[in-house]
Amino acid sequence: MLEHIPAWLGSAMSNVRAGADKLVIVQLGENFETLDLTSPAFAHDGRLSPRFTADGAGVSPPLTWRAPPAGTERLVLIVEDADAPTPQPLVHAIVWGLDADAGHLAEGAIVADGAGDAGGRDVGRNSYLREGWLPPDPPSGHGEHRYAFQLFAIGAGAGDPGETPGRSAIIDAITGHVLAAGLLIGTYSREDEAPVGPVGMGAPA
Repeated sequence: MLEHIPAWLGSAMSNVRAGADKLVIVQLGENFETLDLTSPAFAHDGRLSPRFTADGAGVSPPLTWRAPPAGTERLVLIVEDADAPTPQPLVHAIVWGLDADAGHLAEGAIVADGAGDAGGRDVGRNSYLREGWLPPDPPSGHGEHRYAFQLFAIGAGAGDPGETPGRSAIIDAITGHVLAAGLLIGTYSREDEAPVGPVGMGAPA
């Protein structure tokens, strides 16, 4: 896990980031309405409590949203780390088929659910190819990471992403069918200072 990367290496990689331009909400590039997405646990651009990260209980945070536009058949949630030191944002959670009238997702609700439930809701695969919530664990010294909670209201005609879908399957299924989207950013960092030694000194073990 990324929390085990030493601070000196995290600091050295501080400029290596996936980039917000690669988030799903940006990649779709569609003109859709705004969906109001909030959380009682953190403000937009606010710091996540360690409870929701690898430094704490590692449970998913609670989310709330207002009614989606008419014609919404389902909602899809994708959570990505825009600042992961990887070519693409790190996927922390996918939930397909949320009830359009649900209005909220409780704390700790993003957990493995096998093939999903009878109503069509299905927790997908994160970047570690596991179902459920992948707790944020940015490298020490890498700086602030932005965790993008993206909620999409999907209209008629969307494809079937299959059982326990991943990021690519979700994008393929919803492209051209997004009616509205909401974005909520939570931040987290481990700001340990990187040890500094004389030039030519070997990296610490």
